[in-house]
Amino acid sequence: MAKLRAVECREFIQAAIEKAEEMGVPVSIAVVGPEGHLIAVERMDEAGFITPETAIAKAFTVAAFRSMSPRFPDGLVIQQWFKERNPQLLANLAALTNGRIAASGGAAPVFKGDELVGAYGISGGTSQQDEEMALYARAKVGWAHESSAEPKASVKAHINELYAKAGIKDRKL
Repeated sequence: MAKLRAVECREFIQAAIEKAEEMGVPVSIAVVGPEGHLIAVERMDEAGFITPETAIAKAFTVAAFRSMSPRFPDGLVIQQWFKERNPQLLANLAALTNGRIAASGGAAPVFKGDELVGAYGISGGTSQQDEEMALYARAKVGWAHESSAEPKASVKAHINELYAKAGIKDRKL
């Protein structure tokens, strides 16, 4: 069984901070294990006081939903999925989990091979800024946000449809 180690999480956090400093956007970064338990979190100086909790909630949400289905490769897709089907359910789930559900950009699962080993969340910028920091950090440390197992064509089509509906034109599976 593969694991995501704290030292790996700190490398990701440092890479995200590097990009955040370059962008001039103070953020908080959180990484959770596959079951949603916190592994590491850091709040940059000047980041909003609620950003650590938001980053943790984003990571928790991705871990929860990505472990339920291959249809949720990131927080943007989860957000779009709820928006289309039942936006009230997202608010209800947040209430039922004591605020641990928050779907937004800057959050995605982490895989080693075909095994979900955790998820991350970044909070403090706009959804797009958080996402830009996440993509940079993920590339720098070599984290995969998808399973190495090839998803079914129907799953790919569904995810690409959700990206298109959310106006995300530069990402496809």
